[in-house]
Amino acid sequence: MDFEVTGARIFARIPTGIPFLGDFPITETLVVSWIVMAIITITCIVLTRNLRIENISKRQAFAEMLVETANNFVRSNTGGTRFDKLIPFVAALFATSVISNLISLIGLRSPTADLSTEAAWAIVVFIMITSTKIKAGGIGGYLKSFTQPIAVLTPFNILSELATPVSMACRHFGNILSGVVIDGLIYAALALASGALFGLLPGAVGDFLSKIPILAVGVPAVTGVYFDWFSGCMQAFIFSMLTIMYIANAAEE
Repeated sequence: MDFEVTGARIFARIPTGIPFLGDFPITETLVVSWIVMAIITITCIVLTRNLRIENISKRQAFAEMLVETANNFVRSNTGGTRFDKLIPFVAALFATSVISNLISLIGLRSPTADLSTEAAWAIVVFIMITSTKIKAGGIGGYLKSFTQPIAVLTPFNILSELATPVSMACRHFGNILSGVVIDGLIYAALALASGALFGLLPGAVGDFLSKIPILAVGVPAVTGVYFDWFSGCMQAFIFSMLTIMYIANAAEE
């Protein structure tokens, strides 16, 4: 451990193995998040090239289908076109969440398995919810809402307000992290079972086969259909849905 003395303070520099860009740590979550953003950016560029009004290509038809789906998703949950300004944000949030959840299928660690990712999303959504409430009822009305229905409930109302981003972040993070952990445990258990089973074979054949995790091939892919595909898409859907509902409800208060 190295020490650096600056004025009257002593700072300990603990080697962590994490590369730094100046004072900025370059973590695995950050790198994979950049990859996710690059995937989304490149996909958008490819899908929106050479757009035409007539005789559109299959690529343009697919892009228009995605836009129409995003429009319907927001409008059907807000009862009209009043919140159309949310469509780009919700679409970007959903796409980022889905790709982040599914990127573990190619061997990269999902950024959503890091609580800081969901916490950042939840803070942004919380700011949008709060700003919508202030626009709807003014600062006075927003502060007064904490005293409803009676003033004695003010501390509980404040806790309830702060619990919104916490619950959104922890729900998404917990489900994704649990899938990562369960997948890892299944793979490890099958590898041990494979070694124990084939180790019963006599001679060099048993010694050789016991070192190969044969049972771990294929089965984790089947479980990944739920823990990666279904759960990942469902959590992205839920997070986006909650974002829309919270903001829409805030406008009515």
